[in-house]
Formats: sequence, C-alpha cells, structure tokens
Amino acid sequence: MTRIFCLLVLLGLGACSRPPEVHFFPADVYPERLSAWGIALRLGDALVFPTTAVPYELNTALFSDYALKLRTIWLPPGTTAEFNADKAFEFPTGTIVTKTFFYPKVGGGTTLAAWQGWSGDIEAINFSDYEIIETRLLVRQFDHWDALAYVWQGNDAYLRVTGAIRQFEIEQDQQTTKLNYIVPTRNECAACHATNHSTGAIQPIGLKARHLNRNYPGEDYNQLSFWHNTNMLSNLPTLDEVQQNARLEDTTAAVEQRARAYLDINCGHCHNAQGAADTSGLLLDAHTSSVRQLGYCKAPIATGRGSGGRMYSIVPGQPDASILIYRLEISDPGDRMPELGRTLIHQEGIALLRQWISEIPGECIVKV
Repeated sequence: MTRIFCLLVLLGLGACSRPPEVHFFPADVYPERLSAWGIALRLGDALVFPTTAVPYELNTALFSDYALKLRTIWLPPGTTAEFNADKAFEFPTGTIVTKTFFYPKVGGGTTLAAWQGWSGDIEAINFSDYEIIETRLLVRQFDHWDALAYVWQGNDAYLRVTGAIRQFEIEQDQQTTKLNYIVPTRNECAACHATNHSTGAIQPIGLKARHLNRNYPGEDYNQLSFWHNTNMLSNLPTLDEVQQNARLEDTTAAVEQRARAYLDINCGHCHNAQGAADTSGLLLDAHTSSVRQLGYCKAPIATGRGSGGRMYSIVPGQPDASILIYRLEISDPGDRMPELGRTLIHQEGIALLRQWISEIPGECIVKV
C-alpha cells in the first residue's frame, strides 16, 4: 500500500501503520536530534515518517550532486495552506517541510550517482539499500521560516548549524569518483532561500504552483488536487489555470520549456528581479520574458574570470561561446554556477541547455 493510497483512503488512520507523534519547537530551543521532532525517525533499518507527513515531488528539481531527495510536508492538524499562482504558498505557523538526501548503494562502500527519480514509495527508503546523508527542515515560525540541516549518524540525525562534509565514493557511468558531499551551513541555507534579497527573508523554493502541478510518482492523482481535496490547500483554481513547469526527463515536452524549467529551479531563486543576483541583469526565473534579461547577446556586468573569455551569457546557436554553459561546466568554487549545492557537473542538465542554445535563432552583432 503506497503512502498516497493510504492517505486517500484513510487519511492516515486505520490500516496504515501508527504514526510517530510530531513535535514543534520554537526557534530558541531547536533540538540537537532530529528524532525529537518526530518528523523523521530511524526504526531499525527503516526511515519512518508520520503518515500525516505528505510526500511530494517537483516537476524539475534542483541538482544536488546527483543525490535523490525525499520531500514531505506536515501541517498542524486543522490548518490549511493558501494557494498563490506565482509565489510560494502561504503556510500556517507550525508547518514542517523535510527534504532527505540519499544515494542508492551498489556495494563495497560505493553509491550510485544517476540522474533519476524514484518510485515515490516512502516506505521503500531504508538504511541497507541507501546511503542516507541528511534531512533538512524548513520550519514555519510565527513571523519567519527557519532552515535547519540534520546529518545522519548511526540511529539518529544531528543538527549541524556550521555544516558538514561527508566523503564517500560514487559510481557514475561505470567510473568511480570520490565525492566531498557538502552539507550547507545555516547561513548558506538562508542564502539560497532568501529569494528576495531586499528583505532577506527565507522562503520555500519548490513549494510553488508551477513546480507542484504534477501527478504523484506512480499515481494517477495530481498533487495539488490531493492537497485541496484533503483540506491542505485553499483557493485552488482549476488545474488548467495553474502554471506547470516542464519535467527535465519528459522528452515529449519542448526543449525550450524543459530548459526554462531547469534554469528556473536551479538558478531562478537568485537570478530574479528581487534576488541576490539581480545586479547581474541576468534573470533566469520562469517569469522572465525579455530575451536580453535571459542572456541573449548580453555582455556580463561583473564576472571577471567567470566569463571564461566568452563575450555573452547566451550566444544563439553557439553553446560553446556562451558564458552560461561555461559556468555550469566547471567545478571551481570561485566560478561555478550555482555557487552552492554542487561540486559535480550535471551532464544531463548541461546537455539539455546545450541543445536549447543550439536551436535559438539569430546572432550577436559585435559593435566596434
């Protein structure tokens, strides 16, 4: 019985396993152990979530060194989130969002790196078959969100405000590579989630209509419809009125739609009109329509060596001449993009962006 089926039929009661009890903490007393929250527990070999913690997926997700991610959201009983067409939904005080990062094991201490989804079956994630690294929380306090990273060690995960590094080997394309997996500091979490640089307030990135408007993996049931029908979400319009980002792996979707969705989730939280990278003039979120702001024949304002000697962010028809591709194809911390959240190169994402740029018509005219 899948988690969503359990919720649909019984709303977390009866035939489903008895849920852990969720505890909410104010900002000044965050617990050292993740188990204190009751939102994610290790019981034997299993990673267990309360049945009232609803899993969800994004259409196209942020790349994080090929880690797979299990996302859940828990709302206090009797509360409801409010739909917003463009921004993150408005969630009630006490909301807890989790994102657990993990890799499939292939034996000998090596894990598998592959850009793939997973079945969506929350009960399938265990400590024997997967290297479970960390569980991050977004916690909705009365007047702000907080971002916390808990690193798994033994039978529990521990709060790491200053971040952490996990070293292990990954197998990718039949080659073994050492990975320094970086757990972000609390300030680094805030840097990405402060999508409005002026206010500096932390906001959810993926909990927006365009990212969530999709069916659950393996289910013929739309996520937003489920949230609405179980009173988790109010004011949902009809689904044809809700924006929907394309999925990276959906080859039936137009290349441009997939590329824009990739840039939106991976770059748009900084490269938007209010974001930390607004001074660059390069805006890569889903709402940008100006081709110049998207980088077409746009000279950089202040990239230094980060330009790779290239003149424009995007040169139509020429991915190898485009700064955008250069920044994504390097791993140097001083030049790579995104700056945080990756040490590896996302081959599949870059291949998509290369194809997109190759198909853009026109040329850049150099003024002399």
